[in-house]
Amino acid sequence: MSMNKSPDEDKPPNEDKPPNEDKPPDEDKQGCLQPAENILISPNFSSSCLVHGTFNRHGGVSPSPWDSNNVSFGLGDSSENVHANREQIKKALGFKHLVSAKQVHGSNVYIADDIPAGDLEVNGFDALITNVPRMGLMIQQADCQAVFLFDPEKKALGIAHVGWRGSMENIIAETVFAMNRAFSTEPADVKAAISPSLGPCCAEFVNFRSELPAALHGYQVRPDYFDFWAISRDQLCAAGIRPENIHITAICTRCDQNFFSYRRDRVTGRFASVIGIREA
Repeated sequence: MSMNKSPDEDKPPNEDKPPNEDKPPDEDKQGCLQPAENILISPNFSSSCLVHGTFNRHGGVSPSPWDSNNVSFGLGDSSENVHANREQIKKALGFKHLVSAKQVHGSNVYIADDIPAGDLEVNGFDALITNVPRMGLMIQQADCQAVFLFDPEKKALGIAHVGWRGSMENIIAETVFAMNRAFSTEPADVKAAISPSLGPCCAEFVNFRSELPAALHGYQVRPDYFDFWAISRDQLCAAGIRPENIHITAICTRCDQNFFSYRRDRVTGRFASVIGIREA
């Protein structure tokens, strides 16, 4: 079921830790994407039929505070900038179309079963699955996880937006089960990757007793701080995915200034994680 909550990312913590002083990579004068520097790919996904990656915040055209590769509408950035940034992402990955969602921190899964006439953004979904080539499925992030799923046997894939509410809803299991129903995916065949996202160093929940279910309290790594990477790993395993097929990027978006972070900056952009199948 969907949860009609604010599209904002997870609540900001109370601490005021200094972020890393990471410098952005060099960009050309036109702000074009530099794939070697601006796209992070998972070593878990080595199939020649697969295109995927997480884009950092650099290489786009948006001004501060959305600088510069913001892919989300409705944050104060101009729609022209967002469209331009999305076009550059499509060009970098070789897709003509993107399918994305107006994410609501729920557990609904959208099946993209046909190539849209143009870019498509669907309402009320937090996971996308397909077995159709030539289009990219995109998740928008600023601390929440994008969890990539790829079934090399059935040539099917999915991607889920997983914040702390998504962890409570177990959207990961919902996405794996949706792939099984739609494409006969066997979970044991699936390869998974967890994108850059809020790490255990920064995932503070001072009200966790009222916000998080008791089943998640054991993931507390120190008082009030939680390891949501481990939560997602265990939810993937519980859904039938083999531990050796799970890759955790282990980059904290609040610490690393190369990524947008709602917890760090509040008013900011959203970066993109995209996955798709090459043309058959």
